[in-house]
Amino acid sequence: MPVENRLEHALVKGIDKYVVEDTEEARFDKTKYPRPLNVIEGPLMKGMSIVGDLFGAGKMFLPQVIKSARVMKKAVGYLIPYMEKEKQEMLKNQEGGEERSLEDLNNGTIVIATVKGDVHDIGKNIVGVVLGCNNYKVIDLGVMTPCDKILKTAVEMKADIVGLSGLITPSLDEMIHVAKEMERLGMKLPLLIGGATTSKTHTAVKIAPCYSNPAIHVLDASKSVVVVSSLLKELDKQEFFEEIQEEYEEIREDHYDSLKDRHFFTMNEARKKKFTIDWKNPDTKPMKPMFIGVKVFADYDISRLVSYIDWKPFFDVWQLRGKYPNRNYPKIFKDKAVGEEAQRVFNDAQTMLKRIIKEKLLKATGIVGFYPAHSVGDDIQVFTDDEMPRQQDPKAVFYGLRQQAEKDSGPYTCLSDFIAPAETGVADYIGAFAVSVGFGTYELCQQYEQDFDDYSIIMAKSLADRLAEAFAEELHERVRKVLGL
Repeated sequence: MPVENRLEHALVKGIDKYVVEDTEEARFDKTKYPRPLNVIEGPLMKGMSIVGDLFGAGKMFLPQVIKSARVMKKAVGYLIPYMEKEKQEMLKNQEGGEERSLEDLNNGTIVIATVKGDVHDIGKNIVGVVLGCNNYKVIDLGVMTPCDKILKTAVEMKADIVGLSGLITPSLDEMIHVAKEMERLGMKLPLLIGGATTSKTHTAVKIAPCYSNPAIHVLDASKSVVVVSSLLKELDKQEFFEEIQEEYEEIREDHYDSLKDRHFFTMNEARKKKFTIDWKNPDTKPMKPMFIGVKVFADYDISRLVSYIDWKPFFDVWQLRGKYPNRNYPKIFKDKAVGEEAQRVFNDAQTMLKRIIKEKLLKATGIVGFYPAHSVGDDIQVFTDDEMPRQQDPKAVFYGLRQQAEKDSGPYTCLSDFIAPAETGVADYIGAFAVSVGFGTYELCQQYEQDFDDYSIIMAKSLADRLAEAFAEELHERVRKVLGL
């Protein structure tokens, strides 16, 4: 089989076992490929073009695309030293003529970042890989990225598009801030919005009105290529932007129309309909926890968490979604469309998970705190000393929000309704906990980064994410059954 066909097969199938040898064979053929760059321009780009077409047509799944990207990165990584050597020789010999590099092969440059205050980046990383597979230069600024760094990089790198990602709710406000800054600075670059907490409605209602150029919500990685290519095609981008504007205007109208039908009680009216508890009833009397203060669970046994893993979000990360009745784990393995690929990814996850546990590659740590507390109106006052009556000044106050939107039935609740009011004289307590299984993730991903292995990087991060959620479930159960609250 010709080396071109072998490289194409390796890229489409995501097989990296012989890619370096095949790349060297192609590089060695100076008749077909006088320069190392020609190998990238030729068989490698052709193979990735096929991958992009298959993914766009729904004939390849995300895990397969990321494996293809791993093959491509290894091949290009092998060629880069030869390209650098060639460049030095050309400078030494002062050869004339037009000099081309990898930069000349890009379809466009995109700066992506998780916004300030947010550390979630799995989805962003996947988008970067998918765009890279489609020949876009992606500059990933990582997590917790300030607005000025994002915009400064976009200007310095002559970016064509800026992409923002975020998972937590405060990230939405930060995205609005970035859009306002882009408008203030007179920037013209399209702005893409993505992440679990984002939505088309929020983008249309809150972000797009702040920026006179395209501000577009991208649902997931599979949609990113279509949106980016539409925005960068001179003949299509204006029509595409106008279609988005019309769609978002309809969304805004529907949103504001829906608000007209909503009615709110005043705060005093809502408080009269609060959730009530008979605090003197023995059946509802608060339990005293086994300890007051904090307890740390350092270097927790990760093997204890495996049975608590919820695998559905894991498959969501890989955009593997079965159809009813095979949507969730483990029925997803029976799905005709994604079942086989889901099983492969799950098996890879089990292999890595066993290695993580055996070699202690990740470290789990949790902390639980129990404190005396009572409620005052909608607020919860927290104390350090467990004395009754609670007369000392509170060490902290949690300010509650009460439901006010009118509904057909039921009380208008606030978190403080579930803590004994100060005037009852009943001793009550509040608990909180925090967990992480992220310690070691960076170091593990750095090892994979050296091998150009995006697939394993995303696998490691998605498993750390699932283990953290599992730790929260396990520790919450421990709190309820063992530690007592």
